[in-house]
Amino acid sequence: MKYYLVAGEASGDLHGSNLMKQLKIADKEAEFRFFGGDLMQAEGGVLVKHYREMAFMGIVNVAINIRTIKKNMHTCENDILGYQPDVLILIDYPGFNLRMAEFAHRHNIRVFYYIAPKVWAWKEYRVKKIKAYVDELFIILPFETTYFQNHGIKPHYVGNPLLDAVAAFSDKPGKPDFRKKNKLDERPVVALLSGSRTQEIRNMLPVMVEAVKDLPEFQFVVAGVNTVDQHLYEKALQGTGVKLVFGQTYELLESAYAALVTSGTATLETALFKVPQTVLYKMEGGWFTQLIMKNFVLKVEWASLPNLILNKQAIREFIQTDLTVKNVRQELRNLLFNLEYRNTILEDYNKLAEIMGTPGTSEKAARKMVDLLLKK
Repeated sequence: MKYYLVAGEASGDLHGSNLMKQLKIADKEAEFRFFGGDLMQAEGGVLVKHYREMAFMGIVNVAINIRTIKKNMHTCENDILGYQPDVLILIDYPGFNLRMAEFAHRHNIRVFYYIAPKVWAWKEYRVKKIKAYVDELFIILPFETTYFQNHGIKPHYVGNPLLDAVAAFSDKPGKPDFRKKNKLDERPVVALLSGSRTQEIRNMLPVMVEAVKDLPEFQFVVAGVNTVDQHLYEKALQGTGVKLVFGQTYELLESAYAALVTSGTATLETALFKVPQTVLYKMEGGWFTQLIMKNFVLKVEWASLPNLILNKQAIREFIQTDLTVKNVRQELRNLLFNLEYRNTILEDYNKLAEIMGTPGTSEKAARKMVDLLLKK
């Protein structure tokens, strides 16, 4: 069968590639065409557009790039029509992908949504679009089952694909020594995960770098993203002694004693690696954006996935105006020096692992998708 996939960011590329790998096992004649990234491209098929040309975040940045976004949408629509896939598989990235779902539905192309939009957090009106335009919804967070059922949608819970990614990394034989490879010494490592988008790195990395000063007994390492201009990192890190590595996020987390993490998928990855962390996030607009988000947009109490899944504040979050060097510095010292505090976080991580279950998400999702398509 012919599959058209759309992933608009780094995490979607990762999960899309693992799904494609399993689709090839479940469907020996699988053919792929997609918007995605390097990992998906490595699985074969045709990469139409790289996600680095699509990753716009925040109200201001989206407004500035609206013409590019519309152009990307038209490109995707025309390419889908030309390819005529058996199914369109949309991976997260709701602002773009719900438009594609509506388009495909109008043209009688089946739509599977893998990794549902976080409508339980904000923009709940999107539930109506999911119900109207998505044929099958595949969810990856336990609490989403009840949420979508309450809105008249019967989803397929397949577990979380991060479990697959982390397990595949952990089981990989012959991994090189991370410290030796990157010329690190024996001091404990603190990971700085500043995000996967240019705007995130601009907003978060300077705060992280300032907060880790005057801690000579530790060494600090930034997880660089290959799709971001290296000069952006170099400008923020110049003269700080903070190390920069690229394409080694899991290796870094495996070696880390603690972490400062930009809110997003990385918070759950960090938790699965059992690394005590604090979560940071900031968009353009300062206090005004915070006021709007808190009172009119966000429907949940927490921003990070570990807290949402556990339904409690297991890790501290500093969002918008709370994201100050003083706050982050104080919390980092708790993570590094307060053993009781660290152990409490690690105990919550164990509870999180029980809730999340076992690996095999990509395989479950692929088999279910193929079964549904064959029953058409």
